[in-house]
Amino acid sequence: MTPPRPGSPSDARAVVVIGDTNLARRVCASSTARKHFVKHLREPSDSELRAALRSTPDGVAILLHDDVAALRYALAVAHITPQAPVIVTVFDRTVADELKRLLPQCDVTSPADLAAAALAGPCIAPHNVAILHRPQGALVVTAGNSRPHLEPYRPQQRQIRRRLGNFVGQLRPHDPGARLLVIGLLGICGILLADWLWLVGHGHHPAEALFHASRVVAAVGPASAPAESHGYQVAASVAMLATLAFSALFTAGVIERMLGPKLIGLIGPRTLPRADHVIVVGMGQVGMRLCTELRRHGVPVVGVERDPHAATARIARSLGVPVMTGHGGDRAVLEKLRLGKARSIAAVGSDDLDNIAVAIAAHGVAPATPVVIRAGDHEAIAETRSLLPMGTVRDVTGLAAGYVLARLLGEPAAGVIEYRHHIHLQRPDDSFVRWPLATGDHCPHRRPEPAADSDNAFGGTVDRAARARS
Repeated sequence: MTPPRPGSPSDARAVVVIGDTNLARRVCASSTARKHFVKHLREPSDSELRAALRSTPDGVAILLHDDVAALRYALAVAHITPQAPVIVTVFDRTVADELKRLLPQCDVTSPADLAAAALAGPCIAPHNVAILHRPQGALVVTAGNSRPHLEPYRPQQRQIRRRLGNFVGQLRPHDPGARLLVIGLLGICGILLADWLWLVGHGHHPAEALFHASRVVAAVGPASAPAESHGYQVAASVAMLATLAFSALFTAGVIERMLGPKLIGLIGPRTLPRADHVIVVGMGQVGMRLCTELRRHGVPVVGVERDPHAATARIARSLGVPVMTGHGGDRAVLEKLRLGKARSIAAVGSDDLDNIAVAIAAHGVAPATPVVIRAGDHEAIAETRSLLPMGTVRDVTGLAAGYVLARLLGEPAAGVIEYRHHIHLQRPDDSFVRWPLATGDHCPHRRPEPAADSDNAFGGTVDRAARARS
């Protein structure tokens, strides 16, 4: 083991951080602030990685956006130094499961998984700090006098209202294609019913009346009509002409549904909820994980995503989560999603400034609806929070950094929450302890000088080629 640096505490640990992300910089800065022995590699080559791991470190954190690259680095670290504890952030569940199978000793997590409980809590009720899933029942983290505490989750009794809203929401058009389909279908059914009622009212047998009405809807006319029934002949002619128009609308709607991404259902569980729901803007990894967490606790959700062809949008369809295509800051989109009737709206996109824009738009459409905002990747969030009480802010990068740092330093951590703008670790006994973090700006490896080699934490130098790649 490499000895501690002069002036470092005797329990200083030697850790390696791999990645050029905000999360990696924050973990590096927080470790350095605690006087630990840190080496931060952005995109190390095999030789650089081997050199950094020559003296077995106390922990290695692989914090990348690319899951495949994270998998490769994890396998390389396990090959070079099998004894070193490794923590890896992987977003894709398939890659994470494969990594756990190959390296059981590796701690695999993702910022989305770590932040889901902290985001879902205030989405369900504004006074909730977080909500934790337990086999025996969910627990809610609420604010205490000086620290958060746990209590059983008691869902609000809104099942009847929710089911009624789901029933009323069936066949509710949500886009132009669906609107054409519904108008055409209702028009054809209306003509069929009106013609059948006319014939039954004039003494025809119901089966015979259905036969004649079906011929009218098929635009081939009734099989026969009494000579004196001129009124019915005129009505049948008008009905057949109208059926042609309704059939064209119905066909156009069907084609639109077949060719376009079917992210919202006309009937079934993927219809748009009408009330007591949570609107999740930004269906990335964090948004997708938040929707899954909310549905686990019986809360209806609807997502908003700009790109209808995004991979997470297809995953949402397979999970039964309705997703509307559009911009979350668009007033028309928020009104169509019935923001005023929603339980809350969560702006959890990858861009903090976009999340601020969504929060401002939500306040303009429905000021009384609670807003939950994802933050952590942009300094403007902290400035805006001091100027405008937009809602509950959750630092996703800080939550992930707190957990990764705890695991690197050998601290027991079952989870992480944000309480009164500070990160708190959740101990295995369900107690909470404040866990201070430094900002990513304090990472000593954040902006190395291009002309000179900078000293690394293990006493070596950072390769110029590595700096050029970063």
